[in-house]
Amino acid sequence: MILDSLENLRKYAGVNPNFPIAIDFILNTELDKLPLGRNEVCGDKVFANVMEAQPRTKEEAPIEIHRKYIDIQIPLTGDEVMGYIPKTELPEREYDEQGDASLYPVGMLATDYVNVKRSMFTIFFPQDGHAPAVTPVKLRKVIVKVAVE
Repeated sequence: MILDSLENLRKYAGVNPNFPIAIDFILNTELDKLPLGRNEVCGDKVFANVMEAQPRTKEEAPIEIHRKYIDIQIPLTGDEVMGYIPKTELPEREYDEQGDASLYPVGMLATDYVNVKRSMFTIFFPQDGHAPAVTPVKLRKVIVKVAVE
């Protein structure tokens, strides 16, 4: 997991061959004007999901893990709390190939939580269990999905 300020995003271009595409999109797009749902960037290599997260507590935020995609998550309308737990600390769970996710039961808590401000981002890799969208108010956010290579 990486937590940093958007002003430092370019420093992560070498993390994955598709990151330069994702970074260029993030830094050169008015993210808050994107429509809800999937927004095409570079086919299945990089795309952006815009969502409105409803208020929920840590206990209501399910932990998820992805295999095919790395998440770059950016809150757009306010601060967001995101949970983190290493995959090695989670039991095996059924994997949904189409949705690229293993979801854990609601009520299972992450080991750590971070406050992600509007000017920040997180990067969650396949080894990172995460419980995003812990927020007391409705929150608009973008998740840029980057294919693992």
